[in-house]
Amino acid sequence: MAPASEVSAAVLSLWGGFCAYNAIQMAVQITIYLNEADQWHHRPLSMEILNYLRQESVYAATAIHSVGGFLGRHRVKTAHMVEAGGKLPVIIIFVDTDEQVTRVLPTLKEMAAHRLIVRENVVLEQGDLD
Repeated sequence: MAPASEVSAAVLSLWGGFCAYNAIQMAVQITIYLNEADQWHHRPLSMEILNYLRQESVYAATAIHSVGGFLGRHRVKTAHMVEAGGKLPVIIIFVDTDEQVTRVLPTLKEMAAHRLIVRENVVLEQGDLD
């Protein structure tokens, strides 16, 4: 499998007897699973991560505040549960090149210690990282 750092690869396709080259752009997507009570230096961790990613010029990032979810073997928490108090899931998703992700990931692992971080190689169907 080619590394995601090969941002532009040529794929040969045959259509009606003609050969065409289609550029495929690869990227890496990181998903970080937090809860709303998580903090970094007494500030909400989700916002601190977004600020860090922006400061490091990561291409695209978003924080999603969930209405419910669970982590590991813990019970499901929902927005309707009064006792949820700060335990609702927050998901950070960001996309960039393999090199950029590799550069920022050590700090994110420190910031979100003991939280689930998932790394996936993805194909950009539309848009580019330039």
